[in-house]
Amino acid sequence: MKMNPLKATALAVVAILFLTKVVGAGDVKGTVKVLGGKGLENVVVYIERVEGKTFSPPAKPVILDQVRMTFVPHILPILAGTTIDFPNSDSTRHNVFSPSKLMKFNLGTYPAGVTKKLVFDKPGVITILCNVHPEMSGFILVLQNPYYAMPDRRGVYTISEVPPGKHRLIAWHERLRPKIKEIEAPERGQITVDFFLDE
Repeated sequence: MKMNPLKATALAVVAILFLTKVVGAGDVKGTVKVLGGKGLENVVVYIERVEGKTFSPPAKPVILDQVRMTFVPHILPILAGTTIDFPNSDSTRHNVFSPSKLMKFNLGTYPAGVTKKLVFDKPGVITILCNVHPEMSGFILVLQNPYYAMPDRRGVYTISEVPPGKHRLIAWHERLRPKIKEIEAPERGQITVDFFLDE
């Protein structure tokens, strides 16, 4: 019984993609614990840099909203080159600005229903504030590559399909010292890397 040529081609493509995914990259998994047991929602685990590769930012903007006098999400990791939309979903006026040396900006004060946008192309940490409401704050982590994750409520994280080889893996928290570990990502399978963040 002959197989339909289109079906045979599709199966071949699927097989190639499967082999590329399994053989060409491994996963980095682990658990993050934070001093005092709180603040896991403010942790980002990421590969510092992947040499010899370029990464395209998402075609669509990422949203960093303003809801009930808070920036949502409070911590936003993105790939360098990403556009962020800053809608004002509150019933009051807000101002979005950053005093960070990496990228100082001020979007001005604008009312509910208005969205402003900005492109973030330099890797680093950017603090976000509102000069109308000083209690509001947030952080944008602009990263060189897409290999990052935020732990779940149990502190478990997974970074999938990391290019094989030696890397610096960083666990970042807005108020605690970052921890850095030298790792070697496998060509297949996974490695486990745990972190404990303290002061």
